[in-house]
Amino acid sequence: MKADELRRSFISYFERQGHEHRPSGPLVPADDPTLMFTNAGMVQFKGIFTGETERPNPPRAVTSQKCLRVSGKHNDLEEVGRTARHHTFFEMLGNFSFGDYFKRDAIDFAWEWVTGDLGLEPDRLWATVHHDDDDAFKLWLKRTSIPESRIRRMGDKDNFWQMGDTGPCGPCSELHYDLRSECDDRITDAQFEAAGEADAIIEFWNLVFMQFDRAPDGTDTPLPAPSIDTGAGLERIAALLQGVGTNYHTDLFLPIIEAAEEGLGIEYSRAPGDWEDGVAFRVLADHARAVAFLLADGVFPSNEKRGYVLRRILRRAVRHYWLLGRRDPLLHDLVGVVADRMSATFPELEARRGHLLSTTRAEEELFLSTIEGGMREIDRAMPTGGSGTVAGAVAFKLKDTYGIPEDLTGLIARERGYDVDWEGFHEALEAQRTRSRGGGLAPIDAKATLTGGLVGSLQATASLGPPPLPKGLEPGPQEFVGYGNVEIETGCRRWPMDWPTERGHAFLLEQNPFYLESGGQVSDTGRVMGDGWAVDISAVWGADGRTVVAGPLAEGSLPEVGGVVEDAVLARVDPSRRETERNHTATHLLHAALRNRLGEHVQQAGSLVAPDRLRFDFSHRGPLTPEERADIETEVTEAILGNHDVEASERGYDEAIAAGAMALFGEKYGDVVRVIEVPGLSLELCGGTHVRTTGQIGMFRIVSETGVAAGIRRIEAVTGQGAYRREVERDRLLAELAARLRCQPADLAARLERLVEERDALAEEVRGQRGDAAERQVETLLGRGGATGAADANGARFVSGRLEVPVGTDLGALGDRLRGGMGSGAAVVHVVFPEEDRHAFISVVSDDLIRLGVKAGDLVRVSSRATGSGGGGGARFAQGGVGDPSRTEDGLGAARAWASERVPALSGG
Repeated sequence: MKADELRRSFISYFERQGHEHRPSGPLVPADDPTLMFTNAGMVQFKGIFTGETERPNPPRAVTSQKCLRVSGKHNDLEEVGRTARHHTFFEMLGNFSFGDYFKRDAIDFAWEWVTGDLGLEPDRLWATVHHDDDDAFKLWLKRTSIPESRIRRMGDKDNFWQMGDTGPCGPCSELHYDLRSECDDRITDAQFEAAGEADAIIEFWNLVFMQFDRAPDGTDTPLPAPSIDTGAGLERIAALLQGVGTNYHTDLFLPIIEAAEEGLGIEYSRAPGDWEDGVAFRVLADHARAVAFLLADGVFPSNEKRGYVLRRILRRAVRHYWLLGRRDPLLHDLVGVVADRMSATFPELEARRGHLLSTTRAEEELFLSTIEGGMREIDRAMPTGGSGTVAGAVAFKLKDTYGIPEDLTGLIARERGYDVDWEGFHEALEAQRTRSRGGGLAPIDAKATLTGGLVGSLQATASLGPPPLPKGLEPGPQEFVGYGNVEIETGCRRWPMDWPTERGHAFLLEQNPFYLESGGQVSDTGRVMGDGWAVDISAVWGADGRTVVAGPLAEGSLPEVGGVVEDAVLARVDPSRRETERNHTATHLLHAALRNRLGEHVQQAGSLVAPDRLRFDFSHRGPLTPEERADIETEVTEAILGNHDVEASERGYDEAIAAGAMALFGEKYGDVVRVIEVPGLSLELCGGTHVRTTGQIGMFRIVSETGVAAGIRRIEAVTGQGAYRREVERDRLLAELAARLRCQPADLAARLERLVEERDALAEEVRGQRGDAAERQVETLLGRGGATGAADANGARFVSGRLEVPVGTDLGALGDRLRGGMGSGAAVVHVVFPEEDRHAFISVVSDDLIRLGVKAGDLVRVSSRATGSGGGGGARFAQGGVGDPSRTEDGLGAARAWASERVPALSGG
């Protein structure tokens, strides 16, 4: 049975049993900071199991979940390619019960699918249960044909599952398949475990019975509605059904391995005796899958967090094919095979194919440009056949200079029989981070979504978070009316609070028109007015699911009260909201234009929507060309001039995604979502405020386009009045420049081009004159023009002095000129670049003095050190810095003294 058929069989079987098929969650868990990557099928249902999310109807689900295990407790990276079944990326088949059925049905379902639909031999099946789980033991014995001798009681390590130190937990039961020629069940538990380690008895399905709630003190209380969470490895079951001894020889991996064979020009052998020779092929096949799915799910290569994990995986793959002789990018071809093979099940692979291939290739080229030097450094630090400990500074240099991740350095060290001083490595790494941080400010708590000048102590203390509601205040119903109203009369509860400079007041409005910062759109400002008073709203935050607005008293007076007061008020949002709406709708149009012009690999990576500007971060490998930037600006402008309706609606999440709505990567959405659509142009999930028609945006201009991280670009733009003011200012500036240059604005480019040509011609003439002058200075310094800059003693000379040269002078060529005219001797010269007020030392030494121990690198180090700088180089030529130009004579004298100690003849003069 092929893997695709196997996946369909599992899903179809459980759909027949009343389970709802849920699509795989992304590899990056939404709204779960405890996990770097999704590593199990239950991750997307975690909120249901903990009670934070409402139980679905039906309370049963079936999935084939994308998983990645490369960090933390579940880290299989080191074993990939070396064992038969370890992977970074894999699929986990799972069926789930949310307080519906329990152990009996879970065991019945598993047994029926495995022996019925799959046709696995019952006589080869084993079950394990937790040593205290008598119920599961009896169910396996009574409801299946597995004899008591093949039902093993095991300990907590393998047969008890818990979500964390506290919370839902319970025993689990595993299904195993016996691959031995004779299924002898007369073995001890220790022999059974050893057979599992040897891949003779394969564990392939884990049934978790969540029946307890674990307290901090370790006590377990039965859950009122026990649940089921199962996980079966698709790759493992495919290997069993296809009759191969390793997952890598199934139809999930072989097409990738075959593509690697073609790319490397080396044949992969499936013979057991050649297992070690095939490690690189299996690593490439595994890592190509991981890279493809990580990129498709919005992870970008970088030096931080998830992006760094992706970069590590990618560079491990490059290193493997580099060692096999391949010097050109290969992995991107294998990623293409993954997309070919799996896009029918995971359409995001095909939708983002261009991004997958171009990003992978760019990363390969980047690493290939440095790996040669890195491997030379490795050969010097840990030669083959040696042993010992590699200095932490070396490991850091490999990472910092050559881009070789530390885990790859550790792997190579182990392969060659070396240890690594990881403590020294981390010290060097931390020192670099300290230098990079400089005097940076600590970030404010991201949970404190505040605008304006809230409590002074809150601004200074990141850990406080937003102010809580007053004690005793029960949050009543609140309706957000800001989509249709910017001014409304409403009831409220208000209370006093300290403001940085005066008394302030906070309000919980029954009908609230003020938008709370979300999805990149900043919070609103405005006024709340009552009988004889007004408060300027400059802070908005969330508390207990409600929105609180606050600010200082602007007009009138409010009687001092000690607690919460009910009141009737007029709430009015500042007119700048209109500018924010223009920028928000323009952001959607910009996103659509970027995808149309650059490709569907473009994904939103962050945004800011404020009254005065918009900022949009997106995934893309390099800067926009002038043509791309102009095309994108034109497309947005055409959408504005078209005056299209902007439609807001609520839809089911699955319905909206099926219709093509763009969702923000990493955002968590409910079952019902708000959709903003510009028909035929843009469709996005969005809770923000927008204009009614695109024509209300008025104008759109891109202000800047820059890079903010590896693979992430940023566009800043303005709309409406901001764009108009920008155009007016540009016209004024052009008119001023044209007047200064005595031409029409339309002729500015040609006029500037002529001026640049004239300047370049004059600069070239000056450089030529200075070059001639420098040549004459060299002749003078060597004593051929009458002056003496050299000391002769028994045929050896020490030349020192000062040369003024133009910017761009080749110091190496200057050194050759000195060395060629000097004869036997050594020279240290102070070189000055007058145009830049820059100084340097250069040194040259003849071959006969090199044999006597005088080297240019040593001379320049001595002279530079005397001025508070440093330098170095080879024996014949070297250059160094000048710290304090007033001490250059000290530097020249120190060099002469140093040289004369080695060759006394050089002390004359």
